[in-house]
Amino acid sequence: MKILVTGCNGLLGQKLVDLISSRREHHLIATAKSSPKTLDDFEFHTLDITQETQVDAVISTTKPDVVIHTAAMTQVDQCETEREKCWQSNVEAVRYIVEACKKNNAHLIHLSTDFIFDGTRGPLDENEKPNPLSYYGQSKLAGEEIIQQSGINWAILRTVLVYGVTKDQSRSNIVLWVKKSLEDGKSINVVNDQFRTPTLAEDLAMGCYLAASKKAQGIFNVSGDEMMTPFDIAVATADFFKLDKSLLRETDSTKFTQPAKRPPKTGFIIDKAKRELGFAPHTFREGLAVLASQLNP
Repeated sequence: MKILVTGCNGLLGQKLVDLISSRREHHLIATAKSSPKTLDDFEFHTLDITQETQVDAVISTTKPDVVIHTAAMTQVDQCETEREKCWQSNVEAVRYIVEACKKNNAHLIHLSTDFIFDGTRGPLDENEKPNPLSYYGQSKLAGEEIIQQSGINWAILRTVLVYGVTKDQSRSNIVLWVKKSLEDGKSINVVNDQFRTPTLAEDLAMGCYLAASKKAQGIFNVSGDEMMTPFDIAVATADFFKLDKSLLRETDSTKFTQPAKRPPKTGFIIDKAKRELGFAPHTFREGLAVLASQLNP
């Protein structure tokens, strides 16, 4: 099977490249705006997803069986303040990819987010009615709607609060932020009134791979299986790495002013992905062990 991955330099993209390139029965086509540092076991094409002619040219030239679309603008506050750029990256780009998939008969696996929901309750299943609070959430929901109305073969994988380590360790996330802050002896404020099911990047990559290999159709929740607040995550991280928990200050989201609203409670019920895809995520503690092994190989 020929599998094309967009956004191969991102956290999820890197994990997908590692996973798919290790499976010799597949031909991996990786794409991004700039070349990855290593090009050992896969074909690479430069691709800016916001350029329609580039999208059409790359997909028409490579003719993948499946496109896994991970590239997106995901910085929630930046999306709120740079709306035109956000719409181009998260909505128009999806339209271009859908058209190219239709033209070349490719199956699309698309990544979406719990931020399409308002967070009034959780955990949520695949039938929950979206009601985004932020422009990022609105843009991701608009992308989903384009796909659902497209007439192509598709699966949408929604996920929550992804954590992991990139190869150059250039991108942070809640786990790495807590770890570094405590190692540096900094006291940090962490909210206790938002609820998520944090997702290890390797697990999300496996979910994408399973959906691609089965050419799954429909919406799937693909996340961790444990409901946690950011403060819970911080405490678990401190415990795992044997860091000073007294530096953690429990607070609530009213103390923070951010351009974009966050849903208070999301988190996913992942029974469908377990049943239909064979998805089996790590526990959060197991995920920390995976992350630790990559920080200290």
